[in-house]
Amino acid sequence: MVGNFPVLWTEWNGRYRDAVRRFWKGDGGTTSEFATRLAGSADLYKWDGRQPTASVNFISCHDGFTLRDLVSYNGKHNEANGEGNRDGTDNNESWNCGAEGPTSDPAIHALRARQQRNFLTTLFLSQGVPMLLAGDEFGESQQGNNNAYCQDNELTWLHWDWSHEQRDLLRFVQQLIQLRKDQPVFRRRGFFQGRPIRGRSVKDIYWFTPAGTEMTDADWQAGFVRCLGVGLVGNQLDETDARGEPVRGDTFLLLFNAHHEPISFHLIGRAGDLVWDVLLDTNRSRVTQEPLAMNATYQLEARSLAVLQLNVERTLELRAESAAGGSSTPPA
Repeated sequence: MVGNFPVLWTEWNGRYRDAVRRFWKGDGGTTSEFATRLAGSADLYKWDGRQPTASVNFISCHDGFTLRDLVSYNGKHNEANGEGNRDGTDNNESWNCGAEGPTSDPAIHALRARQQRNFLTTLFLSQGVPMLLAGDEFGESQQGNNNAYCQDNELTWLHWDWSHEQRDLLRFVQQLIQLRKDQPVFRRRGFFQGRPIRGRSVKDIYWFTPAGTEMTDADWQAGFVRCLGVGLVGNQLDETDARGEPVRGDTFLLLFNAHHEPISFHLIGRAGDLVWDVLLDTNRSRVTQEPLAMNATYQLEARSLAVLQLNVERTLELRAESAAGGSSTPPA
């Protein structure tokens, strides 16, 4: 059972896998557990003194669907294994995005590519240790076989003759890895406190609705909720490095929309008087940096994830202009 290993042990977190799969599949009533897994699974590891690094987070592994197959098949296709498709698990928490297996529909191809980016971004920006299955970084498929241990052939071999789409996915993963390496807020050594630290007025993490208000108990318990925002405050880590120096990083907003329709996130309240740059949107295959205006509304497309980074320099400039009687609103 996950969470029962002793201190100093790390373990594959199967509950992380299942929660993230259910959320991006669009299941209702999954938001609360999804947030818990994203924040490092304190319910599993904090009670016995372990840290977020005790959780080895993964979406797929050697056993089961590859990431590409996770978004391409509703059911297993293990006929090639010679056991009448009876082997392998039936509980895949997968969704084929509208067609089973290969398809020529460009809309389904685009949705599958976006879903892969959603899963990968969630994985690399979650607290804990990310584990990536070889081949998932460029969308390798096993044709729906979720128990391919007995196949030593082209079904399970990694193929290096990548398509343009596969190369795009690889670049996207490389950028995600670099973002995680550069920003300590995505790889904390301790769990979030969820409250102001040492008398400071700002919490180290806060969760908010698309309306810009902080999540209430009623919001967490609503079975239909598929959208969520989280703020990660980079200067509130309350951690030190190997030399005893405070660890500081940038501040981010992560916006999640697992619904089948677009949703508008209102950057008001805590986030409204700050300037944010759109660093990443899984509706696009490239990581970019685009500025937003203060008190902006960000339109997040269906089944998408966006990462916004606080632009401290521009925020201070605009506040100085406002104090001096100048314009307080940056150009859109």
